[in-house]
Order: sequence, then structure tokens, then C-alpha cells
Amino acid sequence: MSARGPGGELPVPLEPATGAGRYAPSPSGDLHLGNLRTALLAWLFARATGRAFLMRIEDLDRARDAGSAAAQLEDLARLGLDWDGEPVLQTDRGAAHEAAIARLAAAGLVYECTCTRKDILAAVSAPHAPPGAYPGTCRDRTSAEREAVRAAIAPRTPALRLRVPDDALAPAFTDLVLGEVHGDIDDLVLRRGDGTVAYNLAVVVDDAEMGVDQIVRGADLASSTPRQILLQRLLDFSSPPRVSYAHVPLVLGPTGARLAKRDGAVTLRELEAVGTSAQTVLTQLARSLNLATETERVTPTQLITRFDPSQLPRDPWVWHP
Repeated sequence: MSARGPGGELPVPLEPATGAGRYAPSPSGDLHLGNLRTALLAWLFARATGRAFLMRIEDLDRARDAGSAAAQLEDLARLGLDWDGEPVLQTDRGAAHEAAIARLAAAGLVYECTCTRKDILAAVSAPHAPPGAYPGTCRDRTSAEREAVRAAIAPRTPALRLRVPDDALAPAFTDLVLGEVHGDIDDLVLRRGDGTVAYNLAVVVDDAEMGVDQIVRGADLASSTPRQILLQRLLDFSSPPRVSYAHVPLVLGPTGARLAKRDGAVTLRELEAVGTSAQTVLTQLARSLNLATETERVTPTQLITRFDPSQLPRDPWVWHP
């Protein structure tokens, strides 16, 4: 992925709309400061433009923690963030995900893949392909070859991959924070061998059917966006310029590495346990976004009137306990 910085100016105007923004955490544990900061930004982008703000729990991964989703929602509410309607569970949307895969398959855009990650890394990729890109090993197997390989890997089952059309171009998009972004596209997984629908497919289907036209998330996910735009187009869903994207800077720990539990008290509950209130955490997040001074305490509603994406920091925030 490459991005051309906006030079301090907002590359796409932040205009009022009637669609929706969203926050979509994975219930794999308590939200840390980086998650909370992204949630605050997603809320501000939506509320500042008159959009609805939706909550979706992305619980497809089997490595989720029981009770984690409820705890995450409670933490967001204690920061003062609200949302419209009931939170949507991604696991309740399996029929819609499978219907999308069926549509792609009917168009000849799906094939079985038996490659492991080790196989992919060991394969010789096409010239100029990014590291780890799928080399197309299973793309052109005959029916007989597929049956033979399927029998050889039993009881493991094949994954399903998107057959990216030969004439498809990797879509570029203009990000509200990063500016012009370009990414690479390979034959991405649609459904894993364990039957779990892949993130890229699920998020595209869910955002489209929930009416989401503003996507705010961490900068680490920007490289996935060209893949998702291609899926939007292949499924005849909305695509830019109607859908806007803002990939926001991450929060790093004191060593400069991505924030993690090793950095001490980094979740709301941990911070409260050492005497830092939820209101103080909110104010610290606001200061990190140039939305509050060192001496004031703020509420989310106050931040809406101050919110100007062109003034948001473009670099990660380094958290020092």
C-alpha cells in the first residue's frame, strides 16, 4: 500500500450525509486506548456529519472471549459514546454472507483453494507481486484435479477464493486522513477451510446492507480497502465516491511498538483500577487528537463542535503511562 499525504488539507470535504458510520470491534478482550481512540473518531466523524452511528460486533473469529462484547459496549458507553439501534452480531449474518459468495460463484468468480500459509509463502509469486500475495496455485485446476486434491487433504476442506477478473485494476481511493491510497489485489479468501467467512467479504456485505457510507478504522487496515472496493463492485454494492474512508493513526506503546498489554494499564478498566476515571481517559484521547487543551475536561458532545478532520494528527500517538 502507498499513500500520498494530504499536506495538512482535507482531501475530500467532510459534508453532511444521511447514511451511517459505524464501529466494529472484535470481541477478543477489553478495548485498549488505541481501540477507544478509533471508536471516538468513528463517532465524531458520524455525529459531525449528521449520520447515524451503528455498532457491529465482528465475532466471526472463533478466538473470541465470552462476555467480551458486552464489556466493550459498556466501556464505550462510559466514555459517553452512544449508537443508534441495537448492536449487530456478525455471526447472525451468515445467510447474507453465503448469498454473496453464491452470487460471485454464479459469475464464475470463486474457486477452491487447498494451499496453506506455508505453501503460499514458499511459492514463487508473480513478478512485482507483494510479499505473501497468493500466486494462483489452485486457480486453474480441472474438476478432476480438484477432486483428487480434496480427497488428499481430507478431512480438511478447501477454502474458497475470489477469482479476480484478469482485467480488474486495483482500485485507488482518496482517504479523508491519508490522502490518495493505492493497494494491491490478489485472489483473496472468501471463506476459510474451517467454514468461517473471511473478514474482507463479511465487512463488505455487512456495511452495504447496514447502509454504512462512512468507514472509519485504524490505518493498519487501509491496505485491505482496495480489495473491499473491488468486492463492492463485483457484488454491485456502493463504492466510492459515495462511500468515504478515514484510516486513522494507531496508538503506540512507550517503545514505539503497537500498544499492547505489556505496556501496563492500557484498557479503561485497568486505568480506572489505578485511579484514572473514564472522563479523564476521554479528555486524554481528546488532547491526543488536538481537540482539548492540557487544562480542560471535555465531553463527547463538546468535541463534535470542535471536530475538524484537517487538524487531526497524521502520525501515531505514543502512549506514555
